[in-house]
Amino acid sequence: MKLKFQFTLAFMLSVLSLICFSGMAILISGSRIVAFDHYIISFIQGFESPGLTVIMKCFTFIGSTPSVAVISLLSLFFLYKVLKHRTELILFIAIIVGSPILNELLKLTFHRARPNFHRLIEINGYSFPSGHAMSAFAVYGVLSFLLWRHIPTRWGRTLLIVISIIMILAIGISRIYLGVHYPSDVIGGYFASGCWLAIAIWFYQRYKEKKFEQRRLTQSKE
Repeated sequence: MKLKFQFTLAFMLSVLSLICFSGMAILISGSRIVAFDHYIISFIQGFESPGLTVIMKCFTFIGSTPSVAVISLLSLFFLYKVLKHRTELILFIAIIVGSPILNELLKLTFHRARPNFHRLIEINGYSFPSGHAMSAFAVYGVLSFLLWRHIPTRWGRTLLIVISIIMILAIGISRIYLGVHYPSDVIGGYFASGCWLAIAIWFYQRYKEKKFEQRRLTQSKE
């Protein structure tokens, strides 16, 4: 029963994320979100200071491809050696590898130029959706999903979720603060990655449901 609920929830979240991303894409294509983007950028960059800039650059570095690769390798080692859940490795690898591929395809589809108001770092490439936001949501989202069931205490699970949310938001906000992404790029990245994450979990739960049904049928015949 619990597995069926998780299966249904993953499907509903994937559909909801897809709808929200599509809505964001329509707003961006019609230039209907310009005022919102400018207001949020002005608000966040209004807190600019040397110390905060260092912190934001650190979060951006954590969300970069080299850092994500290191975090992913350490996570794979932990899942394989410590938890010994080898089937979960396939889900983890699929989400981590698929996220940047999906991001690149979406960027090539929308061709949105990066903001040029006040940049604290320089970067090339298209803007929508944010690759850092997608990677952060994918990494910390799948880690939360995989580790949740192995943490026995409520406070431990709460800490896991709080840390994941902080990292996802901080990495996304750092891109706005540094002037290399619009807020809608970051929000769109969250929705796109959320859709991909939920779809991957849906297939994973579907696989587990079939394995469970096979074991139940085998036991009933014995």
